[in-house]
Amino acid sequence: MEQNHSAEGLSIGIIMDGNGRWAKQRGLPRTAGHKKGADVFDDITRYANEQGVRAITYYAFSTENWSRPADELEVIMDLFGQSLKRLYKYRKENNRVVFLGERTALLPAHQKMMDEIESETQSRTGMILNIAINYGGQQEITKAARELAQLAAEGKLNPADINEDMLEGHLYTKGQPMPDFILRTSGEMRISNFLLWQCAYSELLFTDLYWPDFRRKHFDEAVQEFHSRNRRFGGIGE
Repeated sequence: MEQNHSAEGLSIGIIMDGNGRWAKQRGLPRTAGHKKGADVFDDITRYANEQGVRAITYYAFSTENWSRPADELEVIMDLFGQSLKRLYKYRKENNRVVFLGERTALLPAHQKMMDEIESETQSRTGMILNIAINYGGQQEITKAARELAQLAAEGKLNPADINEDMLEGHLYTKGQPMPDFILRTSGEMRISNFLLWQCAYSELLFTDLYWPDFRRKHFDEAVQEFHSRNRRFGGIGE
C-alpha cells in the first residue's frame, strides 16, 4: 500500500526564529527581519490550510522576549496588531483561531481583538491556527496546576484523582491534537519553553534557514522528513 506523505491531518508546531539575524546579514535593522517574517507567516499559514493541516501552532512571542530592546518590542507589538487585523479574514476560511499565552500584559486594544477573533471562529471546523503570544510552556503548566489546586481547595476535586488528562484539560490547547512535529528555523536546536507538555512525543525538526527565508518548498521538505521518521511512542517499532 502506498504511504501517505502529505500534510493532511497533521498537527504542526513552528518556532519562527532568526528574524534579527536575517536582517543583520543584510545590513538592515532587526525590525526589518520581523516585518519580513510576518509576511512569511501569512504565506505559510495559507499554504498549510491549503494542504489540509489539522492544526498549526506558531511561537510568535515568548514570556522571555520582553527583555529585548524597547524599540524592537514596539515594532513587534505593532506587527502583531497588524496581524490581528489580517486574521479577521480567517473567519471566511473556516479556520479556528486560538491565542496561547498570558494576554493581560498586551495592549487592551489587542486583547479586545483577540477575544473577538476567538469568539467568532470558535465554532469553525477547519484548520486550527494557534498563535503563542506572551507564551511559555512552564507558565502554561503552572497555570494548569494552579487551577487544579484551586478546585481542590474548594472541595470540588480530590487531589488523588488528578491525572494527565485532567491537567491537559487546563492547558491553552485543551481538546486539540498534540503536535506531530515541531520545526525550528535558524539552526538553533532547542525547544525554548515551547509546548513543553504537548511535545512529549513530537518529532523535532531543525533547519539552518532563518524564518524570513522559509518557503513553501521548505514546508514540504519538513513534512517529508517527518514521514521518514519511525515513531515508536515508547514501543519497539518496526
